[in-house]
Amino acid sequence: MLYGPYNIIGLIILVLDLVAIFSVIAGRSSMERKALWTLAILLLPLFGMILYYIAGKSRQDAVPG
Repeated sequence: MLYGPYNIIGLIILVLDLVAIFSVIAGRSSMERKALWTLAILLLPLFGMILYYIAGKSRQDAVPG
């Protein structure tokens, strides 16, 4: 089963993790903070991403609208 529901969910999580990592890298935080958040997202794919968007993303990192 190549396109089962678990594969699609895994692909969605992978894409969202990549978006979160690019957001971390593009942010204005220090390199240490970027490295720690990137490591958290890589080691805890779903929870690391959620934690970053809840607790890690600062107002400085927000894209002006």
